[in-house]
Amino acid sequence: MTKITRRALNKRFAILLGGLSIFRSSSAQPNVLTPPQTEGPFYPPLPLAETDVDLTKLEGHSESANGDVILVRGRVTDGDGNPLKGARVDIWQANRAGRYSHPEDPNPAPLDPNFQGIGIAYTDVEGWYGFKTIIPGPYPLKFLVAGNNSWRAKHIHFKVAHPDKQELTTQMYFAGDPLLATDDEFLSAPKSDRDVLVTVGKPDEETELLLHRFDIALA
Repeated sequence: MTKITRRALNKRFAILLGGLSIFRSSSAQPNVLTPPQTEGPFYPPLPLAETDVDLTKLEGHSESANGDVILVRGRVTDGDGNPLKGARVDIWQANRAGRYSHPEDPNPAPLDPNFQGIGIAYTDVEGWYGFKTIIPGPYPLKFLVAGNNSWRAKHIHFKVAHPDKQELTTQMYFAGDPLLATDDEFLSAPKSDRDVLVTVGKPDEETELLLHRFDIALA
């Protein structure tokens, strides 16, 4: 069993409890089911060394991850808007340079030794989850697919599991990213549903960080 340190507990609670006031309405409302997206080849390999909700700091490291630090929060619900308690929410992503912490990522961009790369949270009674991370960098697909000169837009991978619902893998994107217009994975989602995959950062008064809300509705 992985040992949970006092520092890890403090990180987890500080992030989950702060900054939720601007999102506090929890009344059930019908939600558009979150469209699935590919898992991709770079979910961090096991064993996972550190998976708490602050991806910007690693145990024993004095430096933080490179990049623009953000908060990502949201609620996991069913299609009727009812909160789902105890859902497991995994996120993983590239670092600021567009490189995954995965030995098979062929991207020559530099690794960030201070970036955690993955986090795992469980929703509370109202379905809330929360993470502290950085805005990931885009990356070219030419290193993965020969002859493909397109780029992936900035995105964060999500895998959400609840015992009473279908497991969902999806991706969160960032409003204003010009690569959304040509990102094949983003464009694979139904046009009418794409807006639910795109987030807009809003200032969080408690932390002075940009807070991105990403709600997830499971079938």
